[in-house]
Amino acid sequence: MTTTLHEPTMRIGQLADRLRLNTKTIRYYESIDLLPEPERTASGYRLYSEADVERLAFIRTAQRLGLTLDDIREILALRDQGRAPCGYVTDLLQRHARELAQRIAEMQALRDELHQLVARAEEFPDSAASYCRVIEHRVDDE
Repeated sequence: MTTTLHEPTMRIGQLADRLRLNTKTIRYYESIDLLPEPERTASGYRLYSEADVERLAFIRTAQRLGLTLDDIREILALRDQGRAPCGYVTDLLQRHARELAQRIAEMQALRDELHQLVARAEEFPDSAASYCRVIEHRVDDE
């Protein structure tokens, strides 16, 4: 007997173990419609298929790449409608790469500012009356 991609063959604990996910995460993805409601046994246990394994693996990879759950939901919706989502995914990844480059530039500027503050720290004597003169903000400094 062979099983198909969509034939439910495993319970939630098995699925979680296979993908190294928490069962609560799987239930959460179901609750926000990233994962379809699974079939259930007569006693109410959730049953999952290889298609669910593939879908969850995609969700995890997309999240690792920085896509939001809303982005992922849109990609899955396109696929579920029988449309190829690759163009949409490529656009998302390009946008994400641009945003990431901007955040990196901002973080590098912050790092440089922190280095400057540390270098200036020796100019300020310690005082119990201040928080820390290196980072105190004064209204008249603006």
